[in-house]
Order: sequence, then structure tokens, then C-alpha cells
Amino acid sequence: MSSVARVSEITARSEKSFEDAVKIGIERASRTLRNLRSAWIKEQEVTLGSDGQITGYEVIMKVTFVLEDDA
Repeated sequence: MSSVARVSEITARSEKSFEDAVKIGIERASRTLRNLRSAWIKEQEVTLGSDGQITGYEVIMKVTFVLEDDA
């Protein structure tokens, strides 16, 4: 049996770390998408406060999920 997959790009943010941002993004995607198979981190970015300290971590990722068969 063959399968068809789809890729969606999502952005997630955390005040803790890049790893936490990835977890937040995957957890959120899994509430809407079924059959998640993988995630690829496309970009990472930090936001800085006026004092130059890191205030947030953001990731842009592509998540892959397998489409369900209607049969």
C-alpha cells in the first residue's frame, strides 16, 4: 500500500529555549494534524529586549504528516 504525505510550515515561540519552541510547535500541530511523521527545523531566531538580553526563541519548522485514505 502506498501513502501520500503533506508538509505544512509552522512557527512556534518560547521564552525558554529553541528546544521548548520545537516541543510547543509539535504539540500544537498534533492537536490538529493526524499521522505526524517528522519535523524539519527550517529557521531559528531569537528576539532581544532593549537591554540586549534574549527574550524569546522562535523556530520555523516544516512538519510532515501522512494523509488518511478514504477507503
